[in-house]
Amino acid sequence: MKLKQFVHAIAAPAALALLVAHGATARAETVNIAYQYGADPAKLAQASAAYEKATGWTINWRRFDTGADVVAALASGDIQIGDVGSSPFAAAVSRGVPVEAVVLNALTGGSEALVVRNGAHIDKPQDLIGKTIATPFVSTAHYSLLAALKHWGIKPDQVHIVNLGPTETVAAWSRGEIDAAYTWDPALGKARESGHVLVDSAQVGKWGSPTFDVWAVRKDFAQAHPEFVQKFVGVTLSAISDYRANGKTWTPASSQVAAIAKLSGASPADVPQLLAGNQYPDAVEQRSPTLLGGGTAKAVAQTARFLEEQKKIDQALPDYSASITPRFVAAAR
Repeated sequence: MKLKQFVHAIAAPAALALLVAHGATARAETVNIAYQYGADPAKLAQASAAYEKATGWTINWRRFDTGADVVAALASGDIQIGDVGSSPFAAAVSRGVPVEAVVLNALTGGSEALVVRNGAHIDKPQDLIGKTIATPFVSTAHYSLLAALKHWGIKPDQVHIVNLGPTETVAAWSRGEIDAAYTWDPALGKARESGHVLVDSAQVGKWGSPTFDVWAVRKDFAQAHPEFVQKFVGVTLSAISDYRANGKTWTPASSQVAAIAKLSGASPADVPQLLAGNQYPDAVEQRSPTLLGGGTAKAVAQTARFLEEQKKIDQALPDYSASITPRFVAAAR
């Protein structure tokens, strides 16, 4: 055998093995994504494996009780993408966590609310003074609670605020240990069974303190895998478009509501109302100057300054535009 033939003979199998190995690696790419309780259109895309089908990746979905927990996992690198509220997102960026918001999941409305226990003698805001209120610290609910108290002229130290996630809130409410809770489902639905809503985040937003949920991505992951992030954003926007077009047919008995209920922690009976209580901006709205084109960064900055004022973070940054990107939404088709 000639030298050239010999080299070709041994090189061809090696090249084939490398090609096969590379293909296996590509097919086996995996990402860890965090989600939380709560009803939103993206839950339906998650339940139907739409994200996996669009990207071809294996996705390890991990549920967390609070945005603070999601932020900690993003900071450590345990997860690469997470559904997180505007308040924990503002805190994370202020503390140097290398993440960016790539798409809005929801503008918060009635899905988060301050519920007071029947029999706790809380009929008006001033009746909260001296009462025990549960909320997950540095969450959107916590931010809304503090904003509501400020609006009502009640100082935070005039009430007893305890740090409880939704699951812990359900237990504490059942034991009668708390008088009120600013939270989301499943705790919100449970509290409503023996309580009434004093205010929700839609109203707090009208008072000048809006909150929202974003999909936050580690910057190193977005830089290394922009195609995955692009497809992920596309699926999220498609889910939003589907709900906006067909959401009125999503009844408690529908398959869509059943799928969302399973992941959201809410009962099927409550899901339609919870979905309707929020706003879900489409791609055109999201990339506008009002939202990802500039307004979202200003809202995050306002949230951060409020958290600094409340001593929940050490210092707010002068600008948050580097942590908000409209490029993936702008490229969506």
